[in-house]
Amino acid sequence: MKPIGVILIACLLLSCGCKSQQEGRTIQADVVVYGDASGGVTAAVQAARLDKRVVLVSQYGHLGGLTSSGLGWTDLGNPRILGGLSAEFYHRVYKHYEVNAAWTWQKRSEFANKGQGAPALDPNTQRASTFEPKVAEAVFDAMAREAGVTVIDGRLDLDNGVIKQGNRITAIRLEDGTVIVGRMFIDASYEGDLMPSAGVPFVVGREANSMFDEQGNGNTGVSRHHQFRNGIDPYVVHGDASTGLLPGVNPSIGGEKGGGDHRLQAYCYRMVLTDAPGNRVMIERPAGYDERDYELLFRSIEAGQRGGFFKLSPIPNRKTDSNNNGPVSTDYIGMNYGEGWDWSILDHDQRNALAEKHRDWQLGLVWTIQNHPRVPEAIRKAYAPWGLAKDEFVDNSHWPYNLYVREARRMRSGFVMTENHCKRRLPVDDPISMGAYTLDSHHTQRVVVNGMVKNEGDIQTYLGGKAYGISYRAIVPPKSACENLLVPWALSATHIAFGSIRMEPVFMITSQSAAVAACYAIDNGVAVQDVPYADLRKLLIGQGQKLALPD
Repeated sequence: MKPIGVILIACLLLSCGCKSQQEGRTIQADVVVYGDASGGVTAAVQAARLDKRVVLVSQYGHLGGLTSSGLGWTDLGNPRILGGLSAEFYHRVYKHYEVNAAWTWQKRSEFANKGQGAPALDPNTQRASTFEPKVAEAVFDAMAREAGVTVIDGRLDLDNGVIKQGNRITAIRLEDGTVIVGRMFIDASYEGDLMPSAGVPFVVGREANSMFDEQGNGNTGVSRHHQFRNGIDPYVVHGDASTGLLPGVNPSIGGEKGGGDHRLQAYCYRMVLTDAPGNRVMIERPAGYDERDYELLFRSIEAGQRGGFFKLSPIPNRKTDSNNNGPVSTDYIGMNYGEGWDWSILDHDQRNALAEKHRDWQLGLVWTIQNHPRVPEAIRKAYAPWGLAKDEFVDNSHWPYNLYVREARRMRSGFVMTENHCKRRLPVDDPISMGAYTLDSHHTQRVVVNGMVKNEGDIQTYLGGKAYGISYRAIVPPKSACENLLVPWALSATHIAFGSIRMEPVFMITSQSAAVAACYAIDNGVAVQDVPYADLRKLLIGQGQKLALPD
């Protein structure tokens, strides 16, 4: 860590546009976007199309985040909310699959063309809602390149990564010493990594229902979704508490129903599997495999579970988007937080190490289902055809680049999106984007209830496809904290409201709007908090954004 004096000198040099030799290379930009996920790309492209110098910092060296890391079965809720760059992205993907050469492992006529509530490749809208990761990444690459976005590979220095003067960020610093000077900053990281060093308030975990008059927040108690059957014993030796609890099982639910806590919903990788022999890499038992980690799987099977161990949602070319499904599945429940820590406060290397444990859990799960003698032969045969897709993630052993960080930090601004806004019980007067997907939280922990193992945390509240507005104030920090930062992902929302807002298409939409607001603030010399909504609304509509829908 550098002495305070060196940091202050660097700040002064940066504020006048000079280069500090002590800080390595310095790059100048109008708009700096941190985070290479789908929202980061759309924010950067929008700002560049508005003639701003844009730097996009890519932490993974691959653009698109989850959208190009296996989440090819789009969670949307209502396709009519798409507009602007989000609609353009899905249209470009659709056009890709109109070309015969795109169909390498199956014929176009063999593809079932089913998505979530709409055709996967919809001829009416000419948009695709299911797609291969490599196709999504290629589209994002093309959009960024055509717009003239400067992409820099690197990761934020989490200790000294934000340089401020007063309540304005003047630059960010990457781990390799690169300093990127900017006028406006957009935090498009899944973790909300710019916020802590920028002095922006945030929360992690679940609010009590009483805090915002909600019904689906906090500790859920034992719900029916993705739940164990009754009678599954929690102890290492059946019925013998003295032998201790199985790995990952807590002795109690740890609070009353509806109460707030520090827990995070589980993460997983969205595996891309294929049954095409010529494109398949069979999964081997991972190093360090311990069958005791899968004892709950064995007991769930013994209790009658016969399928649904992970989803096989079809995407083109005989591949899948394989998400969590069932009581024991790809979610590594309870492994993204602990006593005094959670994913958001880990440094980059610690996150990578934990992500590798998630990877090995999932590889071990698939290997176990396909090979272990305690798994009935009928189940082993049913899952035997599936392996990793050889033509995906070719520089990462065919494994997705991004762990699905479903939730980490969430900003606290003067406006907090709650489930009452999502259910349209409360109005949003300044919408910059729309959501419509189910209020969706995955499990947070495994617990002992009445002597049996149960999961806790899952919420699935269907909104009927009714779209709701997302407030501009929810992506704007308190002015006293920072007046030139916008946060379109880790925005100001409760845990359960974020469960709907966090969907990738909404991330793209909200991020495009953030970029429009950032450019307006630059052009008019105002803080992001002082951007007039009436002006912003006109600009967003001009960019094709959808801000309201008729019922």
